[in-house]
Amino acid sequence: MAIHLYGIPNCDTVKKARTWLDRHGIGYTFHDYKKEGADPAKLAAWIEGESVDTVLNRRGTTFRKLSDEQKADIDAAKAIALLQDNPSMIKRPVVEHAGGLLVGFDETEWAAALQ
Repeated sequence: MAIHLYGIPNCDTVKKARTWLDRHGIGYTFHDYKKEGADPAKLAAWIEGESVDTVLNRRGTTFRKLSDEQKADIDAAKAIALLQDNPSMIKRPVVEHAGGLLVGFDETEWAAALQ
């Protein structure tokens, strides 16, 4: 099963997720948003499959620093533009796997989907 893990290497949640994958012997390809950016087509597919609220991290510092105008009326198109410009606002990690998509790290959910 090909697994693609998207995130930022110094994010604590991404570190936990990578440790979990390693501990369970699950191989993956890591995509670093800081070095490789965020693909708008992937962002669109994730939002279509999961929703803006699932993919967009509204609790992080980067989102809180946006202007009120930028935070208002976020639909899919606006979310894609914001996330492409600010990949640190993507909830982390995101995992693409044969069975679908995982957003965020939940050991129980990951075990059910990946083992």
